[in-house]
Formats: sequence, structure tokens, C-alpha cells
Amino acid sequence: MQDAARNDTEILDLDHAHALSPRYYAGATMLGMEQRAVFARSWQPVAWAEQLAAPGDHVVDEIAGVPVLVVRGADNVLRAFPNICRHRAGPLALCNGKELRSLQCKYHGWTYTLDGQLKHAPEMQGAKEFRVEDIHLPPLRVHEWQGLVFVAVDSRTPDFDEVYGGITARVQPANLAAMKFLRRANYDMDCNWKVYTENYLEGYHLPHVHPSLSRVLNYRDYKTELSPWCSLQTSPLRNGGDFYGEGEVLYYFIYPNVMLNITPGRLQTNRVLPLGPGRCRVVFDYFYAQDDKTQARIEGDRSFSDEVQKEDIAICEAVQKRLASGYYIPGRLCPARESGVWHFQNLLRDAYADAERADA
Repeated sequence: MQDAARNDTEILDLDHAHALSPRYYAGATMLGMEQRAVFARSWQPVAWAEQLAAPGDHVVDEIAGVPVLVVRGADNVLRAFPNICRHRAGPLALCNGKELRSLQCKYHGWTYTLDGQLKHAPEMQGAKEFRVEDIHLPPLRVHEWQGLVFVAVDSRTPDFDEVYGGITARVQPANLAAMKFLRRANYDMDCNWKVYTENYLEGYHLPHVHPSLSRVLNYRDYKTELSPWCSLQTSPLRNGGDFYGEGEVLYYFIYPNVMLNITPGRLQTNRVLPLGPGRCRVVFDYFYAQDDKTQARIEGDRSFSDEVQKEDIAICEAVQKRLASGYYIPGRLCPARESGVWHFQNLLRDAYADAERADA
């Protein structure tokens, strides 16, 4: 009991590690702190490049409670801003769209160029010392990588290459940028966002939760590799059928909530979004290589992926209930199978400690 309590604040080596305390999986205060200390300080995928191909193409999203707007400028430069008018916080865009010539607030009509400069503010002639040229939307960092577009809302977020740079060479043979988006699927579930994330980060549960997936992946050769901001689970494929094929599966997790699931000819991205302390949504986007196997992959993938997600949702919701029961004491992690969970929880411990120091 004492060791488990100590684990709340201490980072132990993998051979001695316990899971996080259940107190981290409940409460609006806890989630509010995570939005500031975890999600705001991360690169979040908000679009794919095809959505932002031409000047004026734009995408809206939200990161850690911040409404975000990404737009391709007239100069063909990709920019991101808070989707917040500098007047009285009206929205500059309400939905994704194409070929805007300017950004006009939906509340009072203040209008900005695509690079964020205010150019027109209706009926403001009587405001003393008011000059449109002094007002500009604050820029956010934006980065395009492998056909995906990412935004960071906090200046303390590590550089993109520090987070994703080590992934680039490994995924290069898959040619992710050439894959085409096909569909999006959302899965809502009654569990804390970390429960789903931790479930993703280990193959320990495969033989017990995913009988069909276990027949496709080689559990004996299932491996996890750790990097500063990400982890990689790999497995040779067997009995992959038309939709998985032959080769290797790569399951990349990028802290705190992004997954890249790469199989031959297919990329599936996941983004885990908290909807509340005990509820989350996982957004799945599917991209496919354009070759003679594409249709077979699509047809086989849809039902198989849905089956796996239903199994994950059922076990994650069961775990959440037990975390909230008052009877769970953090258990020991399995060094052979749960290094990804240990890595993720240690990154969270660092973020929680930073937040506590900031609040002190």
C-alpha cells in the first residue's frame, strides 16, 4: 500500500513500477489541469493536407479548449490562429471550407486577411486611437508532415521535429503522404481518456480481449520500442488476409493522445479526446494507398476494425468502473509487456509535477 501511494509522485524503474493511482482518472479539476499541462503542450493533428490544398481552404478544430483555425494563405503559406476575433471573441469560421478570400467574424463582421491582419472593422470610426493596422490575429505554430497537418497552441510545446523526427525514417517506405483519405469514424465511450490510451499501449491484453486480432498479429514477436515522446509497438503479420496483407504492423503512439496505425497500404490515425472526466471520444481517420489492392483493404478493414473497437470499448468501460469503485489499489506493471504504459504514465507524472510547481 505504501509503495502504491509513493508511485503517485515518484518515477520508478520499469522492474519496480506500479500503475497510476485511480485518483488521476476522475474529477473535473484533474481534467482541467490535464488540458493545460498535457494537451495544450502537444502537437495535435487537425487536418490532412488535401483539405488545405488551395488558398482560402480552411479547417476548424479545438485543442485543449482553444478554438483553432488553420488556413492556406494567398501566398500559399499554411497558418494557424485562435478562431477568436480580437473584438469580442466571435468565431471567424464555424466549419471547414474552401477558397475563402478573407476571414470575417460571424458576430460583428470584423474582417481579416488570410494572414491574420485586420483590414475592416465596421462603424469603428468613432473609437479614439483605433487603427486596424495595429490589430493582428496571434499566430499558432503549424506543421505539415506526411500529409497530416498539426497545430500547437502553447509556446512551451517541444519543436515538432523533436517529437516526430525519429518516426520519419521508419515510416518512409510506407509513403504515407501518398495515401488518400477515405473515411472518419468516431467512437464514444464511458471511460477516462487515459484508460483508452493505456489499453492501446500494450499488447498484453490481445489474447484475452481480441481473439480475431490475435490471429493476425504474432504475439510471440510483439515488441515495444521507447523514444522520448513516443513509443512503437511492432508485430509481424500472419493470416492478414486481403485487408492486412503480409509484412509488419507499426503502432505508433505520440504523447499524449495520437496514434498512427500503419499496415501494408493503409494508415489509420487515432486521436483520443476527453469529453469529460469519465468519457472520451476516439477519432479514427482512414487513409489508403492507391493500388490494385485498395478495394480489398477497404472492404475487409471496415468490419474488422469495428469489431476490434467494440472489444476495446467494452474492456475500457469495465476498467473505468473498477477504477471508480474505491477498491482498486495500483498494481504492478508487467515489464515484458507494459513498458509503453510505464513510459506514458511517466510523461504524465512529469506534466503533473510541472503543473503543481506552476500552481505553488
